[in-house]
Amino acid sequence: MNLFSNDALHGPIALLLSALLGTGFGFWLERAGFGSSRKLTAIFYLQDFAVLKVMFAAMATAAVVLHTLAAVGALELGQLFTPPSVLLPQALGGLVFGIGFVVGGYCPGTAAVGLASGHFDAFLFLLGAGLGSLGFAYVTPLLGELTHGGSCDVGSVPQLLGIGGLPTALGLAAIAVFAFVLASRIERTSAGRQA
Repeated sequence: MNLFSNDALHGPIALLLSALLGTGFGFWLERAGFGSSRKLTAIFYLQDFAVLKVMFAAMATAAVVLHTLAAVGALELGQLFTPPSVLLPQALGGLVFGIGFVVGGYCPGTAAVGLASGHFDAFLFLLGAGLGSLGFAYVTPLLGELTHGGSCDVGSVPQLLGIGGLPTALGLAAIAVFAFVLASRIERTSAGRQA
């Protein structure tokens, strides 16, 4: 069932569900410590890989669940929106996002959690992100072809690799497990050096 094509994402019930899901997501982010810029930036000092573990686990779980539902016929993946790949602006955007994460200590979602937790640095981050977004909207017409550089028809990793979605999702889950083991070893080594 596609909620968008069935027009189920409008109206008061959909807004209520969105608010409940968002509140629950924010609550668990805060419980995981993701409202603190110190917790979030500890990954860059090789001290705490909670960000990698939580986000990678979420991506791998979503991929496996979505492709399993598609494999049994409970979901039509073609009805899900996949943004087109535009390699150059996406690579530059990822670089800017990463620099912002290192310097500011937040991403937009965790900054909202930090703000709700009373962290003033989260407010400053969101203010800067908002001003940056307005600035980008202002200069976008001046960027011309840069915003379309590297446009291609590939919208997903399975399309890029030319294999099925479920094997790709299971491969992602295996990579996640390997990353968790490696991250835990790095954390132990880092803790041993500090002791």
